[in-house]
Amino acid sequence: MPPTNPARRQALTDAAIELLASSGVHGLTHRAVEKEAHLPQGTASNYFRSREALLVAAAERIAELHHADTDRAIEQPATLADLLTESLLTAATTLRNRYLAIFELQLEAVRRPLLASALAGLQDTSLQLTAGHHDKLGLAIPREKIPALIALYGGALFTLVTAPPGSVSRDVVQSVVQAIVYGCAPHDENPESVRQGRHT
Repeated sequence: MPPTNPARRQALTDAAIELLASSGVHGLTHRAVEKEAHLPQGTASNYFRSREALLVAAAERIAELHHADTDRAIEQPATLADLLTESLLTAATTLRNRYLAIFELQLEAVRRPLLASALAGLQDTSLQLTAGHHDKLGLAIPREKIPALIALYGGALFTLVTAPPGSVSRDVVQSVVQAIVYGCAPHDENPESVRQGRHT
C-alpha cells in the first residue's frame, strides 16, 4: 500500500522546493530531499518512485501554495494593480525560493514531457482560478485577456525574482505593475494615437 501520511509527503515536497532554489534541478535527489526534510533514508523513494515524480510533486505543491495565497488575498476588496503589486513583491522577497524553484522546473520541463504535461495542467487550472478570482472581485478583465495578463505577470515574476536579493522595492514593483495594467504609454495618452504611433 502506498504511503498515506500527508504531513510527511508535504515535508518532502517542501524540502524539494528549497533544494531546487538553492541547488537547482541537478541537486535534487531522493537522498538530498530526505536530508533537507530530516527524514530517514528511503522515505522519499517510498512516496515518489522516480526523480520525475518528485519534480512533478514539487510543481504541484508550489501551485497549491500559490493558489492558497491568492485565495487569501482576494478576501479583501482590492484593485487589480494592488493585487499584482502585493503578489509580485511577496514573491520576489519573502517567497523568493518558491518561485526560483518553479523556474527551475519550467526549464527542466523542456526536456521532460511528463513534467511539461503536469505544468501545462497546472497552467490550465491557474487560468480557471484567476477568472474566478476576477469575478469575485468584480474586475472588468475580459476572459480572453486573462492568458495575456498571466503571461505578463509571469515575465515580471521572473525578472523580479531573479534580481539580486534586496534590490526589489515596492516602488520598483509598482512601476512594473503600472506597465502591466495600463501599458507603457503615459496614462493621459489617447489610446488611438498610441496605436497609430502619434502623440497628442
